[in-house]
Amino acid sequence: MGYFLLENASMKRILLAVISIVAISIGSTQISLAQKSAQEYINTYKEQAVSAMEEFGVPASIILAVAMHESANGTSRVATYLNNHFGIKGPNHSKQIRSSYKGYTSVQESYDDFISYLKNRKQFQSLFTKYGPYEYQAWAYGIMKGGYAGSKSWAAHIVATIKKHQLFLLDKRPEGYEEPIAVKDKEEVVLAVEAKSYIVKKGDTLGVIAKRHHTTVRKIKNDNKLRSDRLKIGQRIKI
Repeated sequence: MGYFLLENASMKRILLAVISIVAISIGSTQISLAQKSAQEYINTYKEQAVSAMEEFGVPASIILAVAMHESANGTSRVATYLNNHFGIKGPNHSKQIRSSYKGYTSVQESYDDFISYLKNRKQFQSLFTKYGPYEYQAWAYGIMKGGYAGSKSWAAHIVATIKKHQLFLLDKRPEGYEEPIAVKDKEEVVLAVEAKSYIVKKGDTLGVIAKRHHTTVRKIKNDNKLRSDRLKIGQRIKI
């Protein structure tokens, strides 16, 4: 009986080990397939994106990243049955799926319509005159603010896709151009600065502030070049 229980326990451990290995293998395969799918999409449609950029001024990186995001790298049902790679809504005559998304006779037609969608709507027209075909971050946030997407994180996803796959290398950039700090990064810098400073409130003294932030009165005075211990309500001081 004891031998049977021991053998049963060993079998359970082996089975769990096998399940873990299979799960890891499946997860790795899924990631690999997703990456392959993205690169295949880029290789297939980058010429269309670059051509549209050269004719209309929309960054190729934006065109590709939006298409990749909205069509799941061309694998979504809307992309498969309607040739719709940009999530634009409209009529379709598909018998395969019922959808509110617009149908196209080809993927190229979907790409052309995306450019038309931006050019023919007032809320996006200023982007064409305000930003160059390399300022993809400004385009991403401008398109989002114009109402193209409902999610507040949409532009961040587009920018992340561009950076992950280095799509900005397809853009028409001035010689010697350097990548700017991302909008999100700028916000993080502001938050970091604010986190290292303190706004004086009613009842505050240097002693109270120093104790609260685990520092000393002398250090606060030195960092802020204070000649006295007097503080004003609303005053910002470095901590």
